[in-house]
Amino acid sequence: MLGTGTVTNRREARVVALQVLCEVDVVRHEAASILGELFSDLDIMTSHSEFISDLVENVLVNIEELDNIITDYAPSWPIWQIAVVDRNIIRLAVAEIKWLTETPEGAVINEAVELAKAFGAEGSPGFVNGVLGSFVVSVPKSDL
Repeated sequence: MLGTGTVTNRREARVVALQVLCEVDVVRHEAASILGELFSDLDIMTSHSEFISDLVENVLVNIEELDNIITDYAPSWPIWQIAVVDRNIIRLAVAEIKWLTETPEGAVINEAVELAKAFGAEGSPGFVNGVLGSFVVSVPKSDL
């Protein structure tokens, strides 16, 4: 993922958020310390650092609800059996759709699929697209 460099757009910001979520998920490091370290290592515009922080916070605060949503739309896969990258991409996208509503749902899904192509396994893009597509189609806009 990212180690050093410049975060110049939302796609790169989502990569940073995904990196944080995967580290929290796998090794249980504190999100705030991971973010602090990444923010000091990367050149990030304030708007992007706020976006990253908001994404990570929304996922972590609402992780149980997000995991229930994933379970509802991927019932054949217990949450712990879904690959770490895939489950965190889906968490990230659902959180962005539900709580950071300025980006159109289709764009969020497209970005999630691109993350899955870049960081997931061969079947990840289709799985991510299927779960998110089912979620968006079946949930009334008033419930998002």
